[in-house]
Amino acid sequence: MSKTSSILIISLVLCLSDAFSQGEKTGNKPTADTISVDSIEYELIVDDPGFETWLYTKPPMEFYSQQYYASMNRLYVSEWNYRYSTLKNHGEYDSYIDYEPETDYGLELNYRLFYYFKYFEEKHRTKLYPSSR
Repeated sequence: MSKTSSILIISLVLCLSDAFSQGEKTGNKPTADTISVDSIEYELIVDDPGFETWLYTKPPMEFYSQQYYASMNRLYVSEWNYRYSTLKNHGEYDSYIDYEPETDYGLELNYRLFYYFKYFEEKHRTKLYPSSR
């Protein structure tokens, strides 16, 4: 193995171990929120450790109504799933979001989902809504 490859591999291992240890220190681990509404549980899994820290900088949950979050989420989910179905080879839209408009997911889940879309737009420098189709 060449000297450059060895240095690159060692640097990569050090960066990954440093990032992992920082996540443990600050508690920035991927989270799965299970929210119970009327004895039915819904789960929102955010597999991006930076989301929780970013979310703390946003307005409180009660800033908008649950109806506002739900209506915006319907638009975001529609666009997300459209991109998922048409751009399957693009890693950003790697999962289908099963969000039923007539289901009451509760304020917390709608809040977190709404701000996940905002986080995604900021992180990937793209707009999900309004659609540019």
